[in-house]
Amino acid sequence: MDPYSVEGELVNIHTTFHQAQYRTVVDFDTSSFSPSNTLPARVLKLRAQIALGNYDEAVSDVEGEESTPDLAAVKAFAEYSKDPWDSEETIQAVEQLVQQEPDNLNVQLLCGSVLANVGRKDEALALLSRHQGSLDAVALIVQIYLQQNRTDLAAKEAKSARGFAQDSLLVNLAESWVGLREGGEKYQQAFYVFEELAQAPASTSPTSLIAQAVAELHLGRLPEAEVALQQALEKQPENPDAIANSIVLNAILGNETEELRARLGTVAAKHEFLVGVEARREAFAAACERYDPKFEP
Repeated sequence: MDPYSVEGELVNIHTTFHQAQYRTVVDFDTSSFSPSNTLPARVLKLRAQIALGNYDEAVSDVEGEESTPDLAAVKAFAEYSKDPWDSEETIQAVEQLVQQEPDNLNVQLLCGSVLANVGRKDEALALLSRHQGSLDAVALIVQIYLQQNRTDLAAKEAKSARGFAQDSLLVNLAESWVGLREGGEKYQQAFYVFEELAQAPASTSPTSLIAQAVAELHLGRLPEAEVALQQALEKQPENPDAIANSIVLNAILGNETEELRARLGTVAAKHEFLVGVEARREAFAAACERYDPKFEP
């Protein structure tokens, strides 16, 4: 039996993880799980720790067990997540794992995530393409394609997953991510998925509330987006994505954003929003220099 299927032993902890209920995953009772599912459950718990920012705890948990590829991949992912800007040694560990264990699913997912984050997206896609029916891999592939602005390939990937996983949360999420890029009526369809997650007591989280807010922004429902972002920040005041999207919302509303930008800089100085803004500012300044009119005295 597929442990992630509706009848499988891992379905609840797996679903809870992808609902971004990370604290619940960490506290999940897995004592009754069969031996074959003990390691996959442990990896989910460790990934939840990393998502909560508990990088050192995750590394400490697997110390001395790096001979197990899944746990070595967890360690590399945790170390990279803790300090992405000083990760040369971690990248080398990732490269070694990819070379030695390319067919291990957790190596594919965690090392593929690191490769994608450092700009080696084609290598990440090549690694993830080796998966054997993993919806986690499909979801990551969709995200990478969207980062590359290859919406057509992301849509194709999500559609293929729908063929073998009709009612999966991950497929619904992947299709919704694609829908936010495709636009039109897809905005509303994506909104329904995110709203259901965000508003249900069992699945609400900063992540789902931010996703709902982004869909609301695309639909032009600014007050509703503001409420969702406020709820996300109440749950996690230093969530960088909630702060970044609040900057976008306030810019649309014509409000000052300097305080929020400073706050984001404190929380996540290298957040992609700030990096993107700075890159555009530099590009604009360079363009201005090229076309700056010169007047003869």
